[in-house]
Amino acid sequence: MKIIFFWNSNCIVQIAKHINMKKSLLTILLFTSIVAMAQSSPTAFKAGEWLKFRISYSNFLNAGNATMQIKEARYKGKQTFHVLGKGKTTGVISWFFKVKDDYQSYFYKDNIQPYRFIRKINEGGYKKNKEVLFDHQTRAATVKDYKKNTNQNFAIQSGVQDMVSTLYYLREKDLSNMNIGDEISLKMFFDETSYGFKMRYLGRETIKTKFGKVASLKFRPLVQSGRVFKEKESLTVWVTADKNKIPLRIKASLAVGSIRADLDAYKGLANSFPIIFNAK
Repeated sequence: MKIIFFWNSNCIVQIAKHINMKKSLLTILLFTSIVAMAQSSPTAFKAGEWLKFRISYSNFLNAGNATMQIKEARYKGKQTFHVLGKGKTTGVISWFFKVKDDYQSYFYKDNIQPYRFIRKINEGGYKKNKEVLFDHQTRAATVKDYKKNTNQNFAIQSGVQDMVSTLYYLREKDLSNMNIGDEISLKMFFDETSYGFKMRYLGRETIKTKFGKVASLKFRPLVQSGRVFKEKESLTVWVTADKNKIPLRIKASLAVGSIRADLDAYKGLANSFPIIFNAK
């Protein structure tokens, strides 16, 4: 279907013919969940964290679900994280358009720089099976396309992130001094291209969730170069206004209705998740 926390624009173009959606849910989640900048020791997340999101059309028609899970790993003697992002269509949508997406990122704990990224998707018959190996010292990325049996090298910029590691890199940013209108920016390497990505801070808002009322920070994703999303598409993301900075809701307003991703379940958070029980 066309949500990370979690699906690709080629997929959503097909589904849009049926329910007026324009973006892959998994891609929307991954791109728009980016809200927070890395420190030497991560405090916003830890191994064992697991997040599940319910994807819906206008918060009414169930369209799919997505999960993000963090595991421990090691690479060349260094401690690393391995994040697995899974997405699939469910219910009526899956009857005519099946999606099964697998996004994985391996990145170092100390600086949250990715060294390996995996994208294996099947979206209504549209398939990709790619692996990206990052060499930050030489500023190069090797892209292995297992479907086409190709191996290509691309130049990358310093500090570039992949689509999954970006979320965790940015969750470490200190947001306490942000003012409405401030922006967070970075470079992201995706599909053999480096994108300039920004998030504009829109302010604080208490929103109602299945867990209760939760204080959140509201952001608008923007793309500086290329075209993944545009501001006029009215994508909005709400993240917890706590130390975790996990996405609570992602909403893409459409001509008719909206596509939404809502936090549905979680476990293994690094910090407490405060619920406002007495909010009016």
